[in-house]
Amino acid sequence: MAKGKKSGKGGGKKEIVIVASKMKDAIRNAGCNVAGDAIEHLNEKVHAMLTNAVKRAQENGRKTVRGYDF
Repeated sequence: MAKGKKSGKGGGKKEIVIVASKMKDAIRNAGCNVAGDAIEHLNEKVHAMLTNAVKRAQENGRKTVRGYDF
């Protein structure tokens, strides 16, 4: 779960943009265990959401990503 680890999709290196300890705490507080690959897969989802939000903002002629772009 090191920063910059290769992702399964896309083949590029993606920086971890979420706080792993906070993610694990939230899952554990819900009564579940956390697998070792959970952070990597959540990070991929977050990167996809960010990419889509940026694209939507740009398509609407904005440089500012707003909450509704997600």
